[in-house]
Amino acid sequence: MFPARKFVRLDAGFRMHRGGFLPAIDVAYETWGEPNREKNNAVLLFTGLSPSAHAASSAEDPSPGWWEDMVGPGRPIDTRRYFVICVNSLGSCFGSTGPASIDPRTGEPYRLSFPVLAIEDIAAAGYEVVKSLGLLHLHSVIGPSMGGMSALAFCTLYPRAARGLVTISSASRAEPFAIAIRSLQREMIRADRHWQNGTYDLEDPPQTGMRLARKLGMISYRSAEEWAGRFGRERVGAGHVSGDVFGNDFEVESYLENHASKFVGSFDPNCYLYLSRAMDLFDIGEHSGCVATELGKASLERAMVVGAESDFLFPIHQQEELADCLEHDDREVEFVSLPSIQGHDSFLVDMDRFRPVVSAFYDRS
Repeated sequence: MFPARKFVRLDAGFRMHRGGFLPAIDVAYETWGEPNREKNNAVLLFTGLSPSAHAASSAEDPSPGWWEDMVGPGRPIDTRRYFVICVNSLGSCFGSTGPASIDPRTGEPYRLSFPVLAIEDIAAAGYEVVKSLGLLHLHSVIGPSMGGMSALAFCTLYPRAARGLVTISSASRAEPFAIAIRSLQREMIRADRHWQNGTYDLEDPPQTGMRLARKLGMISYRSAEEWAGRFGRERVGAGHVSGDVFGNDFEVESYLENHASKFVGSFDPNCYLYLSRAMDLFDIGEHSGCVATELGKASLERAMVVGAESDFLFPIHQQEELADCLEHDDREVEFVSLPSIQGHDSFLVDMDRFRPVVSAFYDRS
C-alpha cells in the first residue's frame, strides 16, 4: 500500500507516558532527500490525526502525498537541501503500532487493551526513528494540527535534539470547545451498535458512527464563511433515494456525505478514538504548571507559529499565546496570522498563503 514506507522496530518494548507497556513497537516512516555530511539538515515532520507518513510523492511511491505542495524539490521544505522524515503516529493504523495491531502476547489485536495513548508517546516514537538514522541534531521539527502538538512534546522531551520548530494550526493544549467536538465524535462511534465495545468485526465495522464523526470533523475543520461562498444554498441535482424523505437536499450535505464515505473503511475506529483522546489529554504545561517554563527548556534557536484566522478548532489566540510562551533569551520567535477562510484545514488547501510563510523559514536557514 505504501511502497516507500520504512520501519523502526523496538523489540525491547516501549513504556507509555501515562502508564502501560508495549512489549514491542513498529514505527512507520518515509524520507525524502539525503542527510548532508554534517548530518544537521534533517527535518522531522509529525502528522495530524488521520494521515499516514506519505507526506509527498517519491520515486518509490509517485502517488501524491497529503502535503504534496509543501515537501519536495523546489518546494518550501526543499528536499534538495533538507532530509525530511515523516513519521506515522504511534497509535495510528498505517504501519505504526496501534490498537489495530497484533499484541504479540495474545496473537489478537490490542483493541481496547492498548494503553492510554499520549502525544508524548508519539513524540518519543518519532525520536526512536531519528536515533535509528544516526541523527543527533535536527535542523527542525514541524507539524500541523496534532502534529504541532507532537512537535512541541518532542522539543520538551528532547530539548537539545532540534534547532528549529514550526507549529501550524496547533496549540499547547486543547480548549474546551475542541474537546467537546472530539468527545462527541468519539461518542458517535461508540454509540454505533457495530462498535461492540471495540471488538467489532473488521468486515462489519461501526460505519454509521465513523460517518457521523467524520461529518462533524469536517464541519469543525472548515469555516462558515468559506461554505457560504462555496455552496450558498445550492441544491443537489438528483432527487432523494426512494423512501428517504430526509435525504440530501443541499450541496453542502452532499459534500459532507462524500467526505464521510471516503473516510469509512480507510481508518480504524479504535485508532481514531485513541488518537482523538490523546489530543484532548495533551497539556504541555502539566508538569510544571506553566507552558512557558516547559517550552523554555528546549534549546531552540528559532521558532515559528502559524495560524489561520478562521480556525475555530485551534483559534488564532491560541497561536499567539503559544508564540508568547516560546519567547526566550537567544531565541528568535515569529508569529504569523493568516487571513485564510478555510478554517483549520487551511494548511492543507490554502497553499498560496502557507507556502511563502514556510518557505521564508527554511530559506533563511
